[in-house]
Amino acid sequence: MRLIKAILLRLVTTAVTLFGVALIVFFVIRVVPGNPIAMMLPPGATDADVARLTALYGLDKSIPTQFLIWSTGVLRGDFGVSITNRQPVLALVLDHLPATLELSALALFIAVFLGGTAALIGTRLRGTRVEAAIDVGNGMALSVPDFLWGLVLILLFGVLMPLFQISGRITPSLTLPFSTNFYLVESVVRLRFDLTRDLLSHMIMPAMGLAIPLAAIISQLLKQSLKEVMHLDYVALARTKGYGETHVILREALPNAVLPTLTLVGVQFTFLIGGTVIIERLFSFEGLGNMAIDAVINRDLPLIQGIVILFAVIFTAVNLLVDLCYAAFNPRLRHG
Repeated sequence: MRLIKAILLRLVTTAVTLFGVALIVFFVIRVVPGNPIAMMLPPGATDADVARLTALYGLDKSIPTQFLIWSTGVLRGDFGVSITNRQPVLALVLDHLPATLELSALALFIAVFLGGTAALIGTRLRGTRVEAAIDVGNGMALSVPDFLWGLVLILLFGVLMPLFQISGRITPSLTLPFSTNFYLVESVVRLRFDLTRDLLSHMIMPAMGLAIPLAAIISQLLKQSLKEVMHLDYVALARTKGYGETHVILREALPNAVLPTLTLVGVQFTFLIGGTVIIERLFSFEGLGNMAIDAVINRDLPLIQGIVILFAVIFTAVNLLVDLCYAAFNPRLRHG
């Protein structure tokens, strides 16, 4: 019963948060100088053409009236029509979202694997040069932004040693028998491993660019949590029973030390999705982030609003899921 009340409270908080985000974004992007209608018309357009399209997109009304009309449409599932693409915003966003989700999920998997492995090795070999090398590597990974890592990877594995593709999501000449836009998942389900290899060849470098800084954060936090847990009584008791150090770390210390890292991973996943904006542009990856930059450049107000609202929904949903997972793994929160 307590869990149900907590979920309902979070849903109410989520609704208020989304309304606040929508309100702020709607008003901010409309007070920024620039006329999106004038940008989409040819140089020879008349004032009458501008006025006609302005009325067509409802931009001739007051900002509060525009917000009321837009928010009423959102409640019905209508996010408006993109000014530059002339297509429904919701369809455009949902069409590009799977690419960004797959890229972010791959980056998260790489970050957890690299960061977790480094933390476990550093804990097992604590006090040695290996731990010092891991700490130096973490510092270097954190000091370089993800888009610079992307440039380094392009130079190394796209130019000097051309092992991976540096542009696009998939080779255009391939036959695409997909019924959804989750290409990577569907290629595995359909056992089309030739497409899987091609997709991974395009995704691995942008995913690595996103994953390297996050892997360093995970490594630092998990290693610190493991160090704190390693001094507790139940860990000492496990040692007195004759268990080896690797067994003590993996079976005794890790289950309790991983909880703060779990929360971090959930929160960072949302920032990871936001970080795809520059990375997708850098690699010409056909995802939501790349489309967001085009929308900002063209001042496509309905599309900007739809993308921001989607990011806000993902952020709040992931935070709710992280809280539920934390409660599931922590018995003190379940029974306290």
